[in-house]
Amino acid sequence: MRFGPLSLKSTIALSNLGIDTNVFNEADADRPQSDFTMTFTPTTDLWLRVGRTWISGTIHVDWVYYRRFASERSANSNYRVGVSRTFNRLALKGGASRLSTRDRPGFEIDARSQRMETAFDGEVEMRTFSKTYVSARARRQRVEFDQAAVFREASLGRELNRRISGTAFVVRHRVTPLTNVSLEVWRDHERFVFSPFRDSDSTRIAGSVNFQPLALINGDASFGYRRFTPLAGDVPPYRGATAAVGLSYNLLGTTRLGVEATRDLQPSFEPTQPYYLETGVSGSVQRQVYGPFDVLARTGVRRLAYRDRIGAAVKVSNRADLVRTFGVGAGYRLGTDKRIGFTIDHQKRTSSVDGRQYSGLRYGMSVTYET
Repeated sequence: MRFGPLSLKSTIALSNLGIDTNVFNEADADRPQSDFTMTFTPTTDLWLRVGRTWISGTIHVDWVYYRRFASERSANSNYRVGVSRTFNRLALKGGASRLSTRDRPGFEIDARSQRMETAFDGEVEMRTFSKTYVSARARRQRVEFDQAAVFREASLGRELNRRISGTAFVVRHRVTPLTNVSLEVWRDHERFVFSPFRDSDSTRIAGSVNFQPLALINGDASFGYRRFTPLAGDVPPYRGATAAVGLSYNLLGTTRLGVEATRDLQPSFEPTQPYYLETGVSGSVQRQVYGPFDVLARTGVRRLAYRDRIGAAVKVSNRADLVRTFGVGAGYRLGTDKRIGFTIDHQKRTSSVDGRQYSGLRYGMSVTYET
């Protein structure tokens, strides 16, 4: 939708309208509990042009409903605003975001705990050649859990509240109007408010490629190296590869292939195992089978390899948890802007720690409408 210089694109989705057979990710021996659940998600992207200045924004809200377990209901919001200004060879960019959510923060923590994330970023970019750009970037992020957020008798705020700041130097080359390659060198500092033994500095070097939405391949892929240096002497360092991939490919206009991959360090709420290396890969295939009907299949696996704190009494040394997912579904399109779908997703985690294994099934329908 357009109103003069203002453009809007909205999506309304009614997803997860069905049954969750393991609401709390409990072990099979603990008799997992099931419930009817529903998520209503309106999203709006907006763009406003004022001369050479572009203002963009995103408003994303999830209303999560559970029929029996009112404690799991939530209203999750994510707001993002960005400003960019171009000159002859110079471009200035900045942005801010605010996330307020009760979603699980990752594959490690099963509790839906309230947390707030605020972030600011800025960039100065100079065009040095016709297709080559150099830039300096800076970012700052704050992560705060609610005081009442507790998981396995650990206060998540005390363990994981932190400040993250970083600066980078970037060289970007535009190969085609729809494809960019870049080399980034980042220096990050992570400081924990109540757990200073987790503080660290990191140096990252990564090469990445970006494909614009109109390209045959869409998304981003980044591969690099991270040197992670904890400030505490009893926390082991890390030197190794990192990856962040999210790509999709449209084959002959009837089949969409997707792949995601990740490899990086994540902080853990466990004091004796302060972080873990998360490595994962997933793939999906969505194919139009007849007219407006389509089918979907997806699968993935993630490995959480924990690092032991030197000299600490650890329940399971060199622990590694595995999370496997698999899902199938079908959909029916009502024109180009509406889709009705039905999916079945299964997730299972295996662990050498008692009480950390679980399996669950979620099945139901979804309705999506785009303006």
